[in-house]
Amino acid sequence: YPLASQRPDLVRSASGLKLEDITLDKVVEGSLSFEDIKIRPETLEYQAQIAESAGRPGLAANLRRAAELTRIPDERVLEIYNAMRPYRSTKQELLDIAGELESKYDARVCAALVHEAAAVYEGRGRLKG
Repeated sequence: YPLASQRPDLVRSASGLKLEDITLDKVVEGSLSFEDIKIRPETLEYQAQIAESAGRPGLAANLRRAAELTRIPDERVLEIYNAMRPYRSTKQELLDIAGELESKYDARVCAALVHEAAAVYEGRGRLKG
């Protein structure tokens, strides 16, 4: 169920632009900012609800994590991504990241994933040190 074609009224950029206002011409002429083309968390949540109703809970969870990630600076997202790779972090470092995601960014779904990773890495011997 593509929102862009079925419900374009629900699709807006982070800056509030309508989908129809984002054109290749505007990109080429440089009149759009990053916020003008960045997806809104609400759009990802709509897609998550659609995925759930279609019996795709895994996709819904991924979309909800993506929605939370829109609130986190890109540089920090990359740091967290690298920290979550096997052998890159101690269990405590991962738990600290999970705490940060919850307290600083209200990213509870992402925090749960980091908690899960810490437990799995511990069980499989994939932690640093």
